[in-house]
Amino acid sequence: MQYLHFELSDGDDGVVTLEAMASTRAGSHAAVMAEVQAVLDWSWQQFPAQHGPIEEGMAWDHELLVQDEAGDWRTVTLTLSAAAPFAEAFLAEFGGEDD
Repeated sequence: MQYLHFELSDGDDGVVTLEAMASTRAGSHAAVMAEVQAVLDWSWQQFPAQHGPIEEGMAWDHELLVQDEAGDWRTVTLTLSAAAPFAEAFLAEFGGEDD
């Protein structure tokens, strides 16, 4: 990953949050979104039919925000909420904040 670097935080409820933010000029936006798509494609392939609220027993959920900013900048934030098995597999595949 060139643009997305995930930070991990553990909740008291056992939910792991993986969050990445990339702020780039509009010309690099397609490359950022390609990385987002790669993460989501991997997630769907590795944990099919397990997407949804973690508190309802699902393995992962996500939120994607894209904001246009002043000066031809775009900010993309991808947040994944995960159960432990998803988080472990994700970190093995993509690494985390310490990589």
